[in-house]
Amino acid sequence: MHLAALYRYPLKSCAPLPCEAAEVEPRGLAHDRRWMVVDADGRFLTGRQLATMTLIRAQPAPEGALVLSAPGHGALHVAPPADGARLRVRVWDSTVDARPAGREADDWLSAVLGRPLRLVHMDEGARRPVDARYAQPGDEVSFADGFPLLLISQAALDHLNTRLARPVAITRFRPNLVADGCAPHAEDGWRRIRIGTVEFDVVKPCVRCVFTTVDPERGERDPDGEPLRTLLTYRRTPKGVTFGQNLIPRGTGTLRIGDPVTVLA
Repeated sequence: MHLAALYRYPLKSCAPLPCEAAEVEPRGLAHDRRWMVVDADGRFLTGRQLATMTLIRAQPAPEGALVLSAPGHGALHVAPPADGARLRVRVWDSTVDARPAGREADDWLSAVLGRPLRLVHMDEGARRPVDARYAQPGDEVSFADGFPLLLISQAALDHLNTRLARPVAITRFRPNLVADGCAPHAEDGWRRIRIGTVEFDVVKPCVRCVFTTVDPERGERDPDGEPLRTLLTYRRTPKGVTFGQNLIPRGTGTLRIGDPVTVLA
């Protein structure tokens, strides 16, 4: 079994950024979901509400900057926010301090997405604990929904696609890590794994939502509600439809495509 794909999402809900290698940090992959779009009240917004967010490409740049681009709009270089002002923002039930990116970035995003919005950044001083029911003291997460990383097996996607009239890409599910060489949904039985030299706790199935119905290549929602509609027929649990597993890193290091994936427990 090996690591078949690596993805980062520098801006939460933006287009996936595939990579050959990535650094694992305590909060997840470096440059993953450190930027986020919020409304005037500091509440997070994602592709659930704004499907066209998936058309925005976000590329990390030197010295902590970010380059944004979108169809029909010029690229924008966003410098890391300077020390000073902080904004209290909300991700689901958690609140965390973030730094506003500034008027130019806000105006660019608002023009692209068609409503007043703000861009914020999570710096190293921000603290957002992982849900204590699944974590150890001190575990933290970025602007991801709840956990530092998401892993899905390629076999799980392949199995799903045998049930769909129109196959979907793995990017519908926004994973960070894709493992190949195991049975469909084998990851549901894992509790601890090693990828390359880095170990991870496998802490919770990922409950899926309407975001899986958004085609990231088109920025549109599937009119038939797929693949969520099909997943409801065989992946329903008391807590919802699950697909993939959330991970918490138990070390740091570099992951590379092709790294062996070893089940430890």
